[in-house]
Amino acid sequence: MPLAIRSASSEDEEPVVALWRACGLVVSYNDPAADFRFARAKTSSDVLVGVDRSGQIRGSVMVGHDGHRGWLYYLASHPDTRGVGFGREMALAAEEWLRERGVVKAQLLVRETNTGVVSFYERLGYEVAPRVLMSKWLTPPA
Repeated sequence: MPLAIRSASSEDEEPVVALWRACGLVVSYNDPAADFRFARAKTSSDVLVGVDRSGQIRGSVMVGHDGHRGWLYYLASHPDTRGVGFGREMALAAEEWLRERGVVKAQLLVRETNTGVVSFYERLGYEVAPRVLMSKWLTPPA
């Protein structure tokens, strides 16, 4: 059963954040509701949701770009529907969103505590890219 995929509305914030929490994608130093609102407010990012026939959100992905590279964040499929292809649908929708904006490369980061998803992404054609990731907190985490 395919999903109807669309841009999230403000009314979707609560169920999308609940989905992200249910999938273990939220960490203490990120405010997922703020991330949701930030992505929706920009022209270079969006939150896509996948809705089943009953109107329930079964998948989501935050997608954005920096003008050169595209990024996927919070890719989620509801735990009750894992293995039916909803995660794949959401990833492909995010890739299409990027293609429509002329972005030629999609990237994502996987936390070291979430390595179980690596094989999922490899099946979608993503590959591990050896890099040194450096970061700096501009505002200390709460």
